[in-house]
Amino acid sequence: MVEDRFARRFLPSFSVLRSFASAARHQSFTLAAEELNLTQSAVSRHIRDMEAALGFSLFRRVGRRVVLTPAGKNLADALEDDLGRIAQTLHRAIAAGMSGTVLNVASLPTFAARWLIPRLPDFEKTHPGIGINLTARIDPFDLARERFDVAIHFGRENWPDAKLTKLCDEAMIAVAAPRFIERHGISGAETLFDAPLLHLQSRPGAWADWMHEAGVDDVPALPGKQFDQFTMVIAGASAGLGAGLVPAYLIEEELRSGALVPLGKTMLKTANSYFLVQPLGVDNPSADAFVSWIVKQV
Repeated sequence: MVEDRFARRFLPSFSVLRSFASAARHQSFTLAAEELNLTQSAVSRHIRDMEAALGFSLFRRVGRRVVLTPAGKNLADALEDDLGRIAQTLHRAIAAGMSGTVLNVASLPTFAARWLIPRLPDFEKTHPGIGINLTARIDPFDLARERFDVAIHFGRENWPDAKLTKLCDEAMIAVAAPRFIERHGISGAETLFDAPLLHLQSRPGAWADWMHEAGVDDVPALPGKQFDQFTMVIAGASAGLGAGLVPAYLIEEELRSGALVPLGKTMLKTANSYFLVQPLGVDNPSADAFVSWIVKQV
């Protein structure tokens, strides 16, 4: 009840909030009016109403233009995020209304593009009432705040306030294009010393570790090209730029087609794993079904 009274007294209408957000973004009432298809006087009135409700100034005039006050800027930054989440919520509601249940899934971009998406038709076939919205994310985030039902996390089992289901460990193999192998005479781990290598920036010592696993004791410095995504390493190896060290499950099609060839049988297991992450205390049978399905796929 107290919250209702507060909302009635202080919470502006959505149209007023949109006027403020647009004016703050453009630093102009005129441009905000053009964007929202309103008159400049209507936007100005909205801003005055909002300032009256809040009890402080949002803009100050500098010559013929307006500039956000410090309080106005703080509010504008927060409101931009809030309006974005409202838009996402409406889009998700529309999608859910069209297809039944929609799960919002956050995934590592390379894992999603190369492993998950090719398998999603099977999920849609076995669970026709559940749709999937995919968003690429690299770092952990607040599941509840951003309203994701499931996240695919790579690293340690250290996501706070969440339920984690282990998917698989990371195991990498060395691969190269057939023409690269022929051109550089690759026949074993030692023959890679003088060949171009492709390094993932987040795994700087991976090639040296792989060499040790392959039985090479004295590993020299291993220079080469640096990439920040497995997608780039895979593309570089396929193009013949160098030998790459990547998880086999990300290059299934290349291995099937022969575009990439394993360099021996050595497999490097790292200390990290893939996990499926769900919010704690949330009963979501559709998310549980997705988690069970993806575990079976692995």
